[in-house]
Amino acid sequence: MVDKETVKKVAALARVKITEQETEKFVKDFKSILEFFSEIDKIKTDKVEPAFQPVEIKNVLREDKTGICLRTEDALKNTVHKKDKYFKGPRVI
Repeated sequence: MVDKETVKKVAALARVKITEQETEKFVKDFKSILEFFSEIDKIKTDKVEPAFQPVEIKNVLREDKTGICLRTEDALKNTVHKKDKYFKGPRVI
């Protein structure tokens, strides 16, 4: 199943240096993780439809509606930074 060589290979693929003590610890950890997956594999799911989202996604955005807009002159009257009919911002490079 999982041995020191497997752990060392995974560490090398991940470009992680591990000590001998860490290797032994990871062998135990990997075995524990794989045992957990084997428990999950025992669950009968043949009559369960696959779910691609854990929670049903709904459109939470509001519907676009036309309404009263601020006139350009009113929007620009409180700023010093304007040019013609537009707000003027700092140059972005």
